[in-house]
Amino acid sequence: MAFNNINELDIEAKHEQDFRRTILVVDDEPVNLRLLGNILKDEYDIAYAETGDEALLEIKNQKDFLSLVLLDLHMPCGNGYMVLDEIKNNEELMNIPVIVLTADNSAEVESLRRGAIDFLNKPYNRPEVIRARVRRAIELSIDRNIIDATGKDKLTGLLTKDYFFQYAHEYDKFHPEQEVDAVVVNINKFHLINELYGRNYGDKVLCTIADGVRSFARGCGGVACRDNADCFYIYIEHQENYDYLTKILADRLIDITDKHDFHFRIGIYPDIYHSVNLEQRFDRALQASNSVSKNSNHDVVAIYDNNMHEKELYEAKLLNGIEKALLEKQFNVVFQPKYDITGDEPKLCSAEVLVRWKHPELGFVRPDVFIPLFEENGRIKELDRFVWQEAAKQIKRWKDMYGVTMPLSVNVSRVDIFDPDLLDFLKEILEENSLEPKDMHLEITETAYTDSVTTIVEVVNSLREAGFKVEMDDFGKGYSSLNMLTSLPIDALKLDMGFIKGVAENNKELSMVEFIVNVARFLEVPLIAEGVENSEQYLLLKKAGCDVIQGYYFSKPVNTSEFGHLIEKNAER
Repeated sequence: MAFNNINELDIEAKHEQDFRRTILVVDDEPVNLRLLGNILKDEYDIAYAETGDEALLEIKNQKDFLSLVLLDLHMPCGNGYMVLDEIKNNEELMNIPVIVLTADNSAEVESLRRGAIDFLNKPYNRPEVIRARVRRAIELSIDRNIIDATGKDKLTGLLTKDYFFQYAHEYDKFHPEQEVDAVVVNINKFHLINELYGRNYGDKVLCTIADGVRSFARGCGGVACRDNADCFYIYIEHQENYDYLTKILADRLIDITDKHDFHFRIGIYPDIYHSVNLEQRFDRALQASNSVSKNSNHDVVAIYDNNMHEKELYEAKLLNGIEKALLEKQFNVVFQPKYDITGDEPKLCSAEVLVRWKHPELGFVRPDVFIPLFEENGRIKELDRFVWQEAAKQIKRWKDMYGVTMPLSVNVSRVDIFDPDLLDFLKEILEENSLEPKDMHLEITETAYTDSVTTIVEVVNSLREAGFKVEMDDFGKGYSSLNMLTSLPIDALKLDMGFIKGVAENNKELSMVEFIVNVARFLEVPLIAEGVENSEQYLLLKKAGCDVIQGYYFSKPVNTSEFGHLIEKNAER
């Protein structure tokens, strides 16, 4: 084919011809115009102006095409300083680079102050130097424009995280003795702002916070960026307190939030001795911000301290130890019995599988410590699969021993739901133990349903179609709407234990339980209550119409053999 003979040099030459850049030469001396034009015309398209007014008109007309202005300072009808000021103060023109043409060395400082990027000294006796400096000025301008386009967050105008960290690294390099603070600002439950008031309003809140963060950072000689949706970083010289930052943010939010009650959290890591790397400093500042109560209006600032450091080390040991713990069987499962109370006498009907961890160095680790930690760091999948396997084996053992199938409920985390192998893995462990899907109930928290609803519904539908029973755990703890409940695929509602603790005759908690009972009836699913500890709670819940109960009133979580005795007693009864 004919174009096979075109070599790379031909392509490059054509590229240069198609994309020739335009330079404006401004000088009131025609001889200087011709001289510069002749030096540069082989590489660039040249436009000319002889006065300041002509130059501004030409610049405005060709602002989208100009790559450089060569500007003489001393001209009639508007001198070069006037042109520099106009370019610097005009947002549409400010990115056009200007090289000043002058024989007056004393004008250099003033020209730089007004926005010039370089100088060419008269007379022009070295064409190769002129071409080199012009080429370099254009290249630097292109680089700067790319940085402006990619280095700033489009919504807020703050730096992006990558450019922010690069700037901070450079600052540390040239200020090794400077005491610095890493600061993180978070908005509490920002996803609800978008859901309740719309994305446009959410963007307005973000821009307002960003404006306050930017103002504070500049006032302290620092720099700021936006990371993710609602997280902002500030890197500044060490501050004794952050009252001014909280005031700036609070004042700006008041201006736009009206009656809406929004809270922010501020975490600070003061790295006086540069003892850890930059990324770790902001990780620790984030940890400090997460320690602030999400419902506090007053104590919104937390400083990373030794206690947080100890907690960080403790959590790191837990995360690093999960593989060894599974291998050495440091985890074991226990069973919280569930009783059907719809008849005259309570009847053992199933159990929830709970996991316990006895760490060889740290001792007994509470589930409310390690389970949220594993969920947050994506390690919960390994633990969940261990629990499911143990549960399936135990259902099979009891079936063989007592001739009855005792269904067990296991927890399914959000990490599990997004695992494409979830259904296949569950089917595999059931098949290995000769069980049916109805023998293992799957508990998914209400808050999981409110995240990525479409995906959750698709996964849950596939599980139910395969024969699994799916329970919505902790109902009432999250933010699901009643309207959403009508479209969610569930086989049971499990009431959050927070309702149970305060339930009493004729109080609000009991009224709420009765309301949720009616919701369950409407959905035609049983209602399960957990955390029932005494006879008063039991009788009130039975009267209200609750179907299944678990808690210390009937039994604490028990081991395999103890639960076996409960199965025997239930059979005798």
